[in-house]
Amino acid sequence: MSELNNVTVIKKANIYFGGQVVSHTVLCPDGSKKTLGVMQIGEYEFSTGAAEIMEILSGELEWQLKGESNWKKISGGQAFDVPANSVFLMKVPVVTDYCCCFAA
Repeated sequence: MSELNNVTVIKKANIYFGGQVVSHTVLCPDGSKKTLGVMQIGEYEFSTGAAEIMEILSGELEWQLKGESNWKKISGGQAFDVPANSVFLMKVPVVTDYCCCFAA
């Protein structure tokens, strides 16, 4: 889906890692929550309470759940699932645009 319709956008940005990762929260009519953001080149560690689907809109990265040994490569047009209550790592070699969808 290339656009989100009839949503509420929270104006205040979510800023992580000194501005290297920035997103905005989007609240959907069905009660779901998403974030739309951009990651600059770098390596990042995130934790999540809710399960997520991380959709890469453009760019690329490698990711893994903390403690795993294999990195998985993903690029624009692909997505990956992050289980609830987990920590995941990302290596971002190019500026990457993403949409994160949180499980309700």
